[in-house]
Amino acid sequence: MEQDMVRLLRADEIECRVSMINGNGLSLLLFKDARVDQKILDETFSPFGWKRSHQSIDGNLYCTVEVWDSEKEQWIAKQDVGAMSYSEKEKGQASDSFKRACFNWGIGRELYTAPFIWVPAAKTDIQKKGDRYITKDSFSVQSISYSVQKEIVSLTIVNQKGMKAYELNQEPENKTASDKTLTAGQMKILEKELERTGIAMEAVLDRYQIKEAGEMTPEIYKKALGSLKKTKPKEAA
Repeated sequence: MEQDMVRLLRADEIECRVSMINGNGLSLLLFKDARVDQKILDETFSPFGWKRSHQSIDGNLYCTVEVWDSEKEQWIAKQDVGAMSYSEKEKGQASDSFKRACFNWGIGRELYTAPFIWVPAAKTDIQKKGDRYITKDSFSVQSISYSVQKEIVSLTIVNQKGMKAYELNQEPENKTASDKTLTAGQMKILEKELERTGIAMEAVLDRYQIKEAGEMTPEIYKKALGSLKKTKPKEAA
């Protein structure tokens, strides 16, 4: 029942999703799907050693994943709520709540340590369609490794042609990946502030004289986020 029982995700179990895209490049998020969760639960606790159930509370769908503790002779439960899906609302919430509950069991929790993954325009095909940017490229994790603290310290992502799009080199043993690079979570907070204020990422890059979001240091991030938080929402501007 200990956390160490749950193994870390392999490269072929991690998927990449485009998060933000503009004329300068795009950012990627790492995620796992429900099939991976089911496989690891089966491996770790056996197909008969876990179960899931769903419950609607105040209009939100929760998932409870229970694991059998043979020493205590009882089921141990961990629960989480799903986010709304605009395509298939009920199915989306069920899947998302299940994946979140599995995070509580430690499955894929190492993805929270992922760096901010920026693919510059030179390494991907970006086209402008109307007032937005799109890409037909797809990306996958070629290799990944972790520190003893279960943090991502090296990562290679390739496109559908097998060409390298992003690489995080192995960090020294006395440092973690977060010492020098921004995390995906930090950039998600920044993206929300940009959306709230209506300020374009390009304006932030120009202000701090950097060419792309991947060059943003923790110091620049702190200054940019602080400035955005002092800015009024675009509706009130």
